[in-house]
Amino acid sequence: MEAKGGAVARIVVITHEHDQFLGKRDILLRRGSPYLLFDVLGELKRRGHSVRIQQGLSKTHSADVAVLHVDATITPADYLDYARSFPFCLNVGTADISKRRISGALVNEGDAWQGPVIVKSNLNNQGIPETFLNRRARSARKPPPFPDMPVLQSYEVYGSISDIPDGVFERDDLVVDKFIPEKEPDGFAARFWVFCGESERCTRYVSPNALVKASETIRREPVPVPQEMRQLRRELGFDYGKFDFVIHEGRAVLLDANKTPGRPKNLVKMFSAGASHLADGFEGLIRRSDA
Repeated sequence: MEAKGGAVARIVVITHEHDQFLGKRDILLRRGSPYLLFDVLGELKRRGHSVRIQQGLSKTHSADVAVLHVDATITPADYLDYARSFPFCLNVGTADISKRRISGALVNEGDAWQGPVIVKSNLNNQGIPETFLNRRARSARKPPPFPDMPVLQSYEVYGSISDIPDGVFERDDLVVDKFIPEKEPDGFAARFWVFCGESERCTRYVSPNALVKASETIRREPVPVPQEMRQLRRELGFDYGKFDFVIHEGRAVLLDANKTPGRPKNLVKMFSAGASHLADGFEGLIRRSDA
């Protein structure tokens, strides 16, 4: 059987032992997922590719293409080693997506920045994925994979560096960023770039909330991808993922990079409609790996 992009491939998705890539079945026994990759994989299966979701490491494996999809800020070394054992693996270069590594808005103590700032967890998504992995491990009576997790904290915005509580800059688990959403008459805006290989979509979302989320928006519009973001994508090793950024003083500033982007429930139809385009990019990566 020929897929849209040529020969079919055996694809394995490497998830953490305690990840839950697939959700529970609904009343029609259909499976969903909290992850954007779910829709892309569904399209790839319709094109004839085989797809296997693998929880944890396996001593034996057979696949042409792997996707490293461990939902944690720092990918454990044994998962990286395992991913490298495949002929070709997407996102094997994205081992560390901590804010301290990827953010273009970092502020250090003593910097001259005079504007508002936001205090965030150094971990992706406030450390919620690691917390879930630890919880599921304990439920399975296994040691938590991330035993030194700090207490989860919500993001806090301050008017200036001088307003930040004492001790924040000394903490390894927190970072301070410039708070620079794009201001609109009716709210705030941020840009979200989703990509897989050469396929992409970049959308500017306007929200009534200063912390802009795609699931809580007034309106959205397609926008071009700045060259600064493309260069950062190459430097950070992303084949597939999502970048959150803003345009500040004429320059694109990366705020967040996610190697396991989610699939908000209220945007499932929109994300599903874009799956075919991202699957084209996935097949392009497969062809490139065979070249």
